[in-house]
Amino acid sequence: QVQLVESGGGLVQAGASLRLSCAASGRAFGSYPVGWFRQAPGKERDFVAAISWSGEFTYYADSVKGRFTISRDNAKNTVYLQMNSLKSEDTAIYYCAARAGSSGSSRYKEDYSYWGQGTQVTVSS
Repeated sequence: QVQLVESGGGLVQAGASLRLSCAASGRAFGSYPVGWFRQAPGKERDFVAAISWSGEFTYYADSVKGRFTISRDNAKNTVYLQMNSLKSEDTAIYYCAARAGSSGSSRYKEDYSYWGQGTQVTVSS
């Protein structure tokens, strides 16, 4: 079992930046691919970004490419999502997830085994 704790969300103006953090328990976390997903009001939970177990490979949804950066520090058991140039359409609850049982990253939420509680990001225009 993996415990994920998210932080860093908040209320910001359009064009501002936020950095989300996802802290995980257990030394095995460094072997898990990790993804970020978001769910806006009345919408489905959508893929945002993913990172391989080593941090060597990263993947992004088209809507955030060039604005968001995913990274990880396995020594700290933490994955980050740096969000720049935020837009109103980025408003959502953001979740991090770990994919146990596979070494490969995925953009599909069904492939992830463990989820954080979510952190709210609200962008005002």
